[in-house]
Amino acid sequence: MSEKVAVSLKINGKEVTLLAAPEQNLLRLLRENGYVEVKCGCEEGDCGTCTVLLDGLSVKSCVTPACACEGREVWTAAGVSRQERIGRLLRDNFAKYGASQCGFCTPGMMVTGVNYLMNNGVPDRQAIRAAISGNLCRCTGYKKIIDAIYHTAQELRRETAGEGML
Repeated sequence: MSEKVAVSLKINGKEVTLLAAPEQNLLRLLRENGYVEVKCGCEEGDCGTCTVLLDGLSVKSCVTPACACEGREVWTAAGVSRQERIGRLLRDNFAKYGASQCGFCTPGMMVTGVNYLMNNGVPDRQAIRAAISGNLCRCTGYKKIIDAIYHTAQELRRETAGEGML
């Protein structure tokens, strides 16, 4: 392994500087520094368990070079579920609709769901299915995950329209 270099970035709203080998991917950098909610599945960009938001877009951290993240902003599932209104609501709906069984795909699904809701947010089951198509789940058959994202989109629409305000 090559000599490590400093990578300064913002993770879950906090400025950090981490040491990364030039060939290291973002997944390994995050996990080695305690962000273990970012799961390691295939390390080939196929399963989506390692999905994070990078500058507001969902990316698979296993195929994202860590050194390419210098000066960028990363949000993990733990970060979005604590800090963003959308993430907290989606987290609650994942529980309410039974969208998490073994929990392995959940962080990646959560981040992908948040990305969908932030950039589209339409309560449309077909669009949601397409949005999560890069994330694999072996337990729920996707229906419960789609339900959680769909109902979150509905709630956010009602809030935006003023129907959810008391």
